[in-house]
Amino acid sequence: MSTAFQFQEWITSHSERTERALDRLLDSAQNTPRRLHEAMRYAAQGGGKRIRPLLVYAAGQLGDDKECGEALDAAAVAIELIHAYSLVHDDLPCMDDDDLRRGRPTVHKAFDEATALLVGDALQTRAFEIIAITNCDTQVRLNMIASLAAASGSRGMAGGQAIDLESVGKKLDLPGLKQMHAMKTGALLSCAVELGGIAANLNPAQMLNLDHYSKALGLAFQIVDDVLDATADSQTLGKTAGKDAAANKPTYVTLMGLDYAQKQAKDLQETAIASLDGFGAQAQALKDLALLVVNRGK
Repeated sequence: MSTAFQFQEWITSHSERTERALDRLLDSAQNTPRRLHEAMRYAAQGGGKRIRPLLVYAAGQLGDDKECGEALDAAAVAIELIHAYSLVHDDLPCMDDDDLRRGRPTVHKAFDEATALLVGDALQTRAFEIIAITNCDTQVRLNMIASLAAASGSRGMAGGQAIDLESVGKKLDLPGLKQMHAMKTGALLSCAVELGGIAANLNPAQMLNLDHYSKALGLAFQIVDDVLDATADSQTLGKTAGKDAAANKPTYVTLMGLDYAQKQAKDLQETAIASLDGFGAQAQALKDLALLVVNRGK
């Protein structure tokens, strides 16, 4: 995986693996209640970069355990369902109120608001069910459930969203902005890497290196999001461009300027990659994913 061509092959194969696992582990749209299951599939299978599942698989291949394939599939799908649920709820009128997601109508526009609320609820619970029933070591299952719960809740993604809503029209300083993004976006990205490491039975020292990688990557991801929101159009983004500025939300671009934000993303990319030095060639997919995250939109 040392060449770009091989990385693209890796991306293709693991993206396809994610789509197959999603299709297998989500309820059929023919199952009762049909409208809810159809909307869940609409939300979870409607495209996207699949960065989180890819991080699960990339971290999972760092270990020597070759029997963790089912656990990796379960973790990849579970974290993507949590991410999808967060987007469905984030787009609701009571939150960010958006009509476009991944280049098509948001769930509450394609269906209705009540269905969108239930879709988020059901995707979240299905994520934990998938991990709970996967065929792997009991302690691995428990550790993955604990990791996903912590990253999703009030000290992670949901808490970050709460801070984001409270910050509209207010001036956050840089530490406050970093904390918000570490919770809102970084927590799930870090969790994706951690889930792969748990499934692969990595030792504590290896997990610590992965933690350094994922924290730098998570912050870089959000900074790039801020840059793209300020510089790209809606067609490129697949969602409404300029929403943060229109809503008077604090971002790295509004707080520190475009040049600073771009430099910070680049510095964090280098920090993330350097954290993987001890893993050797097995970490190439994680390194290339860090490059992909920071260079997206270019």
